[in-house]
Order: sequence, then C-alpha cells, then structure tokens
Amino acid sequence: MELRTVLVVGTGLIGTSAALALRKRGVRVLLADRDQGAVRLARELGAGEEWAPAINPAVNPATDSDVSPAAQSAERVDLAIIAVPPAHVATELLELQRMDAARFYTDVASVKAEPIHRAAQLGCDLSAYVASHPLAGREKSGPGAAREDLFLGRPWALCPTEESDPEAKAAVLRLIELCGANAVEVSAVDHDRAVAVVSHAPHVAASAVAARLADATDVALGLAGQGVRDVTRIAGSDPSLWLGILSGNASPVAEVLEAVANDLADAASALRSLAEGDGTATGELTQLLKRGVAGHDRIPGKHGGPASDYAAVQVVIGDRPGQLARLFQVCDEVGVNVEDVRLEHAPGLPLGIAELSVQPDAATMLTEALRERGWQVP
Repeated sequence: MELRTVLVVGTGLIGTSAALALRKRGVRVLLADRDQGAVRLARELGAGEEWAPAINPAVNPATDSDVSPAAQSAERVDLAIIAVPPAHVATELLELQRMDAARFYTDVASVKAEPIHRAAQLGCDLSAYVASHPLAGREKSGPGAAREDLFLGRPWALCPTEESDPEAKAAVLRLIELCGANAVEVSAVDHDRAVAVVSHAPHVAASAVAARLADATDVALGLAGQGVRDVTRIAGSDPSLWLGILSGNASPVAEVLEAVANDLADAASALRSLAEGDGTATGELTQLLKRGVAGHDRIPGKHGGPASDYAAVQVVIGDRPGQLARLFQVCDEVGVNVEDVRLEHAPGLPLGIAELSVQPDAATMLTEALRERGWQVP
C-alpha cells in the first residue's frame, strides 16, 4: 500500500523523527500537537505542514455520538500516527476517528496492551487501527532532538489484533518500511513483557544508580569515568515522560525489577560476608558476574544479527574541530570500515581517547597507518 499523506499527532522526538523520515521519502506530512510551539519547531525543521482541521467548536468529538460534517477534518489522510503518551492514545484515537481524519491509524507509544484495551472500552474502530512501537529513541526529547534516521535498521513492533483489517496492517508495514526500520509482529502482551526487560526496567535501574550520584562527594565525581557514564546515560531522560511509560506497563516492569532487586540483595549480602572475612562468599558474586556476561553476549549486534567480536583500536585525539574527520579520513584511505566508535574524554585535559571497533584482521593495518600519519596509538 502506498502512503501519500500522513498525519502525525504529537510532534515530540518520535513523531517528528517519523515525519522527517516520511518527508524524505516524498510523503506529504501534516502535523498536529496541543503545544503550538512544538508544531512550529517541527515545521521549521522541515517535518511537514500544520494540520488545519475544520472543527466546529460546539462539537466535542470525544463525547458527542453524532458529529456533523462541519466537524470533520478538512482532509482525510491515508494514515494517522498517534505519537502521544500511552495514557492518551485511546482518547486521541477516538477523537480522530470521530473526525474521520484518516483511513487507518497507528500509535507509537512504548506500551501496547493498555492503550488497545482502553480503545476497545471507548468503542474505537479497531479494524482501522494497528498499534505499533519503534524501538528507537534518545535520552533527549522534543522536536529539536528529532532525526530522520532515528529508526534506520531498528526493530519496529506492530501488534495487530483479531479485529485489525489487513489493509490497516499493510499501511503500518509501509510506514515502517519508509522509516527504514525492521518490522517485528508480536502480540501486545508479549511486547509489553519484552520491553519491560530490554527498556523499561533498565531505565529504572539506570536512574537508581544515577540517584546515588546526587549526593556523591566532589572527589567521587572527579573520579567518574566512562563506565558510570555508560550505565547512567539514559537516566537523563524526561521524568514525566517516563512516569507515563512505567505506569502503563507497571506489572511487567515490577516483575523484572523484583528479580533484579533479588540479585542485588544477594550480591550485597555476599559482599557483607566478604567484608567480615568469609572468603567462601565469592561464589554467589562470581555466578552473578558470569550471568551478566552471558546476558550481555546475547544482545544483538550490528544490523540485528549475532554480536560480533571486534578489535578495538584506541587513538589519542585532541579536543579540536576536525579531529574526528581527519581520523575517519585515514580509515577511508586504507579501506577499513569502522563498525562502531566510542569517545572517552580525559578530565581536565583538552584531549581524549577515540576507540574504533573494526574487524580483527584490519586492526593491525589501521594501527600502522595511524602511526605513520602521526597519530598516537597506545
């Protein structure tokens, strides 16, 4: 199915990123948001044009059973993307369907079961609606953080119900394709349990670790390295946004956190025993650390396939404009593909370490090429 016109309701990070991706593929995009400032910024970024439905102010589409033609939208689009918090998905869907705003509808909230259940309670037309969720995001929020390539190569869950029309599903699949993501069909319940493990509970855990830093001494913060930055990176996200996500998936997240809490409690108990001189307590700690390695190794690697063992080439890099470009230019000259890159800054110094992940058989060649060109490779 072709998508010629798409309405994006909610111009935050996800909604605006989808709009930018669609615009790049030649789709006409209309934008709507209760926050006029967000719509204006999204429009200025090139995400689309503002939606101008012809609404009769005397009609409340969320409560009135009969909606007059004057209350219908000025243009019926092919697909409406509802990019609002989970708690508001169902009411937004009902309002849009009352206005006959689109042929088909989807949402991109990170919780699926509760919005679908609520939509059914409200009497929404579930045949035209297929819930979905792109597994992509950033610790930043708002339209200013949006990127047209945000979903590129990322999984995008779609959760059709028994009532979903095949054409509605086809429309969402086309959306996913246009955004460059990989479609993964899954039930709403299985989706929510999955994201509890891989997204929602990890966010709470990161926040718990980051909360310890709020009262940390200046000495401790002065010793902070890349490890603590990696663990706490996602804790910088908008708390109000995450409260809505966690509330909508409360039970599955609680189950995961309870299991993590048990592991942490066992680790703390073992450490107390070690501190008291019981050398036999290392067994429990060792098992937890080994289980951690096993779980880490199961995380999919590049392009969603099995994780690969790359060689790391570390290069000292100055904190000056153009340094990364020069570094990548060397890689291009010798024909080495950089699979991943990680930067670690040296506290108090105008330099840092760039760690380039490359194929093992290319590491020696790249190291020699960098040294020949004056780069310091530890």
